[in-house]
Parts: sequence; structure tokens; C-alpha cells
Amino acid sequence: MCASARALVVRSAMRMSDDAFSSYSAKTTFLFPGQGAQSVGMGAEVAAALPAAKKLYETASEILGYDLLLKCTEGPKEELDSTVISQPAIFVSSMAAVEKLQAEDSRVEATAAAGLSLGEYSALCFAGAMSFEDGVKLTKLRGEAMQAASDATAGAMVSVIGLDKTTVAEICDKAAAETGEPIRIANFLCNGNYAVSGSVKACEVVEKIAKPDFKARMTVRLAVAGAFHTDFMAPAVETLEAALKETDLHAPTIPVISNVDAKPHSDPDQIKKLLALQVTSPVLWEDSVAQLLANGFELGYELGPGKVISGIFKRIDKTAEVRNVVV
Repeated sequence: MCASARALVVRSAMRMSDDAFSSYSAKTTFLFPGQGAQSVGMGAEVAAALPAAKKLYETASEILGYDLLLKCTEGPKEELDSTVISQPAIFVSSMAAVEKLQAEDSRVEATAAAGLSLGEYSALCFAGAMSFEDGVKLTKLRGEAMQAASDATAGAMVSVIGLDKTTVAEICDKAAAETGEPIRIANFLCNGNYAVSGSVKACEVVEKIAKPDFKARMTVRLAVAGAFHTDFMAPAVETLEAALKETDLHAPTIPVISNVDAKPHSDPDQIKKLLALQVTSPVLWEDSVAQLLANGFELGYELGPGKVISGIFKRIDKTAEVRNVVV
């Protein structure tokens, strides 16, 4: 049986249930970064060196209606950092990093994949759940929908460094009580690094009280458009649901860990539901990493711009090896 026929058999079987990956090996895991990993200059070397990578940028540019590689390599930074451009830019650059790794060592085979927030789309594309073209379209629409939601209701995000999640939750409770406005932990990255998301006023209170009152090491205002992964993003859900409904999504060929529940899923309809929920749900990255480690993780590859994920892995398990394939 040829490879394409085997893939069809696998996908047909997986459509029958959502538990095809109830038991899996995370021995070699491909990891994909999320928004914030972008930097001006990314993509230049890989596009120049690999025709396959350059073709990805060209295909994406046709879909987006602008020269994506030019935005990545020359900026300006303010434009590349915008939600509407950074999301497809990171997605395409991550897929270009896959081409780079395969060119450097074609023997590397992933047994599992995971992506941080936006990176989940990269992971699903790599795992064959969606086409590259659909990935570009969805990340473009996701960026636009999240930007529109941010414009409708002002919000912000702040990383709180040096505290456990219980204490960070207490800070959020105090900020919410003081302002009467919502705020909560949105990114559970690792112990000592949790990002909170909510109203601008509540975020300002977190910045004011975290260090003197709760002994945080520091706080960092994130360069994002709004309160991601909270109900502030609710207006984006309907738009994303409609787009996902029209997208031809397949069962992944390897397990891809969902940000919403830190579990792998094989039913395409369930994956679509979770991707729509993801924009308003906290990112359970800490739990996702724990699941990978519990399922035999030996080696990871962070594919795409930045080195955020490898740093988080080291914070969770100092013995974990994650190699960076940066573009």
C-alpha cells in the first residue's frame, strides 16, 4: 500500500472516534511557537537557502495579498508585530523551519507535536490535519478577528515572573476587586512564568502590586493587541467557527496536543471546536508539557522564530533536550 493510501486509511479510522491517540509516544516532539516570537529579519536565510521554503512565502503572499517575506525580513517592526501580520508570518516561518530541518536531517521523524497558542495551527498543519494554504487562510482570519475584538474592547496582557500560579491568581483577584473589571491567568506557561489577561485598568493594578505586595520578581507588559485567551476575544469565536466549518480538516497523522485541555484529539470536528474555543480559553502549556514528559518525551525540536518554548521546557524539566531550528 502506498503512503498516500495508508494515510487515507488512518484518517478514515480516526474519524470514527476522538480517542485514537489515547496512548501515544512523545519520544520526538515537534514544537511550534506562538505570537510574540516574531522578529524583523526572520525567514531571510531559509528563503535564500531553500527553494521549498521560499515557495511557502510566495504561496502565502498570493493568499494574503502582500509580500509576506518582505514584511518578515524588512518590517517595519510595528507592522510585523501587529496581530494581523504576525500570526500568518509566524505560521509560515514555522513551516519554513520544518523544511530547514528536513533539509538538514531527513531522518528526524516526529511522534507528537504541540504548538503554543497560534503554534497549534502550525502543529496541525505539520501533522497533516490541514493544508498549508488553509493554515495561511485561518491564521490570517484569526489575526483579523482577534484584532477586531481587541479594537472593540480595550484589554492587555502582563507576564508575572517569579511566582506560583496560586499567588498569581490571588493577584488577579485583588486587581479585579479593586477595579471591578475582569482579569485572569491566560497563559499557564510554567512555574514562575504566568501571563495574566484582562482590562487595561486591572493589568495596571497587577503591575502596581505584584512586586511590592506579593514579592514577584518582575512584571512585563506583553506586546499584544488585547486581552487574548479571555472572554474579551468572544467576538472572534463566531468568525473563527464559520471559517473552520468551511475548512477541510483531517485527523492528524500524529498526536497534536490541544492548548484547551492539554490532550491530543483525532476527531476533526472536535479539533475545530477546540480551535474556536482556544481564543477565549487559557493556554494550558504547563499541563501540555507535563503530558509530553509523561508520555516518553526524549527530544524536542522548536521550529520557527525565537527560543521561548525551549526556555520553558528547561524551567519545567532541566534535563529536557529541545533543539532550536530558528529561521
